[in-house]
Amino acid sequence: MARPEFNYTSYDITDKDILYEDNHLIAVNKRAGDIVQVDETGDEPLDEKVKKYIAQKYNKPNGAFLGVVHRLDRPVSGVILFAKTSKALDRINKMFKARDMHKTYYAVVRKRPQPEAGTLVHWLVKNSQKNVTKAHDKEVQGSLRSELHYKLIAELNGYYLIEVDPITGRPHQIRVQLSTLGTPIVGDNKYGYPRGSLRKSICLHARKLTFVHPVKNEPVTIIAPVPHDGFWEKFEGMMIGE
Repeated sequence: MARPEFNYTSYDITDKDILYEDNHLIAVNKRAGDIVQVDETGDEPLDEKVKKYIAQKYNKPNGAFLGVVHRLDRPVSGVILFAKTSKALDRINKMFKARDMHKTYYAVVRKRPQPEAGTLVHWLVKNSQKNVTKAHDKEVQGSLRSELHYKLIAELNGYYLIEVDPITGRPHQIRVQLSTLGTPIVGDNKYGYPRGSLRKSICLHARKLTFVHPVKNEPVTIIAPVPHDGFWEKFEGMMIGE
């Protein structure tokens, strides 16, 4: 079986990767290139790295419990949340299902979106064999309704920074919906950008996650710094509402 498009270097999770942690939850700033859970590549997944981090940090020789509650595509960076207890896992899963978790992403594109702000609604069908999703303007067999809000935030040297608030959470949703708008994400040659990134990443970053803590009942906002790659840093000061 052919390997995916990544020349992958694995790095262990360290304290600097942790964005938030308490007895119930742990949030990590995912690197572009990490897979969240095991797949056919055999590369070490992020959930196993986080388990090792917790086991070593708290001296748990029998390993640590960790529940996956959502995912990010492999070439995407940013905040991803895990549950450290079964109670938290159950409650967080219900919150995601009820859309009580507010996610904010930033994407960089080369074409100014028209209109510059709006709501996109498509019906998406994923081809699991090819790992690609197709957007339709109306409901078709096997499709899932997908909705997001977007707005143009800034322009820099011919690149455009777009803030994206997904209402639904479908596979490849932001990537295919922005491509359908005519603004494919920089580096995302799977969805219409003319070439892939030398870094094997795309310019899509899960910036912020806002929710009410499932156990403490307190508001939580988690913000993920952008990758330090010489490109993303130019846009970080333009990100708003923080």
